Amino acid sequence: MLRVLALILAGGESPALSVLTAERSEAAVPFAGKYRIVDFSLSNCVNSGIANVGVLTQYRPRSLHEHIGVGKPWDLDRRIGGVRVLHPYLTSEGGAWQRGDADALRANADYIAEQPVDAVLVLAGDHVYTMDYRPMLRLHQEHAADVTLAVHGVSPHDAHRFGIVTVENDGTVSHFEEKPRRTRSSLASMGIYVFRRSFLLDMLAGSPAANLGRDLMPRLVAESRVASYHFQGYWADVGTVQAYYEANMALLGETPALDLYDPEWVIHTRSEERPAAEIGDAARVAGNLICDGARVYGTVVRSVLSPGVVIEAGAVVRDSIVLSNVVVAAGAVVDRAILDKHVVIGTGARVGDGDDQTPNATSPTLLNTGLTVVGQRARIPAGARVGRNVIVRARASEAACGDGVVSSGATIG
Repeated sequence: MLRVLALILAGGESPALSVLTAERSEAAVPFAGKYRIVDFSLSNCVNSGIANVGVLTQYRPRSLHEHIGVGKPWDLDRRIGGVRVLHPYLTSEGGAWQRGDADALRANADYIAEQPVDAVLVLAGDHVYTMDYRPMLRLHQEHAADVTLAVHGVSPHDAHRFGIVTVENDGTVSHFEEKPRRTRSSLASMGIYVFRRSFLLDMLAGSPAANLGRDLMPRLVAESRVASYHFQGYWADVGTVQAYYEANMALLGETPALDLYDPEWVIHTRSEERPAAEIGDAARVAGNLICDGARVYGTVVRSVLSPGVVIEAGAVVRDSIVLSNVVVAAGAVVDRAILDKHVVIGTGARVGDGDDQTPNATSPTLLNTGLTVVGQRARIPAGARVGRNVIVRARASEAACGDGVVSSGATIG
């Protein structure tokens, strides 16, 4: 078996997630109530027997650094191997802010060169999936490839979001195009690559390119032997507000495609010590995912509640994602919304109010399906009416709501 170093690219900002990444990197965004997105890549590594992992960070890393710590939840707190957080730093030559994922790898070339490994597994830290990497590593070794990339079928309507590849009958990649407007192929690069270590180091030294998909992969496909591994399990790129919402809500189905309860493939995370969820005598709950420490005294339907959420008596939450320590006060109504951590919805307020579906004025392509997103620690005053496709920026005060009526499509805070 190949000796492997896994590098998780977790430094991205992802503006397409709006206020969810205002104070954290995309990899640190909570998912499915109790997890962070990066937990899936980390858990896939340890479940695949890979115990030498580096996490490359950059944009607003504090939340991610605190979450990973020394790696104990993933059994990666080891003297040899384990997990290492690799953050940009200044050097005597000046150093620089990393311009993309290839640049991040180049900045850590010395670390890669020091590792006693045969292959480097490069992973996106912003995807939700469960994958055993060992079959892909075996295929890479059997084909004696310079690079092997994982591919997954996607809808032609989503092709513009991905690097799209053409694969020949022998599994060799013959064409790679980053985020094309039109394409005949439906195979997308998953952002998962296996590189022969020496090939990766030579490639990084020989090119100033900033991005793997946009700059390097088209050239590598033309000049080198690039193999493909077709992964057919669950995989979701949750890099937009709509994709993030849909992936969370899909967990509420009767038989969700992402099985978080599989004892053979546990998704590990840093868990807070919380008491069991409390459901009050007068509460009504139906079709939810409710985490430890949540207290429900009102009505919650088809929603995801993270640890520490409080839904007071008479409050109603429908079709929403509610992150940790949010309070929805008595009589408030939340409909088709994403509430980030420590948000307070005042008594009798309504978030996601009315039938007006006007797209968001500042992000019309991101918020146009009726979702309202409220950033961390924002406060919605009692009695306020917040429409649909609204962005409430992180830490917005009650005064940001003005007279208490926020029209659909507005951005406040």
